[in-house]
Amino acid sequence: MTSTSSETRLFRVADLGTLVVLAWSGEAPDGDMPYLLAYTLGDAADGPEAASAAVERLLTDNGLPVGGDVVDGATRPSLPITMLVESGQAVLNMPQLNAQCVPPPEWLAAVGERGFAYLVFTTRPWPEAEPGKPVTPEALAEFAGAEETLTAAAHVVLPARSLRG
Repeated sequence: MTSTSSETRLFRVADLGTLVVLAWSGEAPDGDMPYLLAYTLGDAADGPEAASAAVERLLTDNGLPVGGDVVDGATRPSLPITMLVESGQAVLNMPQLNAQCVPPPEWLAAVGERGFAYLVFTTRPWPEAEPGKPVTPEALAEFAGAEETLTAAAHVVLPARSLRG
């Protein structure tokens, strides 16, 4: 006789593998737009598919639809993801994890002007874009702009918060 387990698997941050956050700004009709791209390298112990599944679970458990509409953090004060911009760094805070990056000066200027950044948090692994290795603008545009990346992502407008209030 076969039975199925009703046990809910606990989320483990290690299942994500290496999580990377990359910041850049791009031209928009009304000025520079600050973007954040969050992705896994796919290097979790159980492989890239498991890392993708863990990212998807992290997002959906926190009310961020993968492949769905843009979530506007300014209109959802209870949103469990926030962005702190302080001392030249951007820090994403979510239940169970914090991730940070050092954005370029033009990103800091754009987020300072707009008061928010546009986050693309994708379940698609990008093993070639390791921390500490330069990413060319062409490679970033190819990955971040790919339909496969965008449809496998949660899209969030995140207000910029600071320690100064």
